[in-house]
Amino acid sequence: MNRTAGFLAAITAGTFGVLCSLQSVQAQDFPRKPVRVIAPVPPGGVIDNSMRIVSEKLSARLGQQVVIENRPGANGTIGAQYVAQQPADGYTLLTAVDGTMAVSLNKAISPKAPISTLQELIPVTKLGDFDMLLVANPSLGVKNLAEFIAKAKGKDKAASYGFGTSGIGSTTHLAGELLGQIAGIPLVHVPYKGGGQALIDVIGGQIPLVMTTVATAQQHIRSGKLVALGVPGAKRSKSLPDTPTFAESGLKGFNVSGWVGVFAPAGTPKPVIDRLQKDFAAVLADPAVHQAFDTLGMEPGGITADEFAQQLRGDLARWADVVIKGKIAID
Repeated sequence: MNRTAGFLAAITAGTFGVLCSLQSVQAQDFPRKPVRVIAPVPPGGVIDNSMRIVSEKLSARLGQQVVIENRPGANGTIGAQYVAQQPADGYTLLTAVDGTMAVSLNKAISPKAPISTLQELIPVTKLGDFDMLLVANPSLGVKNLAEFIAKAKGKDKAASYGFGTSGIGSTTHLAGELLGQIAGIPLVHVPYKGGGQALIDVIGGQIPLVMTTVATAQQHIRSGKLVALGVPGAKRSKSLPDTPTFAESGLKGFNVSGWVGVFAPAGTPKPVIDRLQKDFAAVLADPAVHQAFDTLGMEPGGITADEFAQQLRGDLARWADVVIKGKIAID
């Protein structure tokens, strides 16, 4: 009996050793062909643009072409599901925002999601955090978030205010829902198929507010077509330094920013993940990339896969709490 157990243990140890050796060899040979990065959105916007900024320098480090392929639809879930079904070899990656990974693919609040975050897909690294912004049509008659909250709680407290976003379950959607919950003001979500149309309707006066990205709205703010009310993140945007944060406007502890991350199919060898993360981090440390990210209102990332996974778990729990408390239907 003991001989049998010892024999099985030896086989198990030997198999594990062979697998580790194979993974090491695979990582040393990686990459031997172009690497595809699936952007689950149309061309343009923070996801697509941030990946295109890093792709050329990443190609130089990998010694292989990095090809970006757009597969939009269903708030990013179509592209995410496609990547999850590809071989776990590091040659097909996903770049996506937290709205897709922490909400649309969060089984706790999206039980009909085709795949589940951290099960079919695993983190590689975070490309960066991007600033969001609450903006208003000038006709609303407020200059900042504090004035708007006072207005909503004052003589207009019976009124509801529509805020547009890029869609149900997007980070901008949940940031607006969280604002309503914490500030105790009546906000009604108005989802659009894209953030651009929501912005157009605010400029045209069809809705009073939009939660969007700094990169999308800043030109309209400077032209006077929109008023920047506040930044939900922990610090002011470099692009709009005169716009206060939500916390500065009286909502202590309010800290919501979006992020763009890179993911691989579950089962991708750790040495391959580590190689990709190190090369992404090196590219994201480049001053030229920092300058280009500034135009997007983004802070470059590059954290390890484990650090990113820890942050993602926190986001999954936080947004599930917001959705459940607000009785928001995501599916």
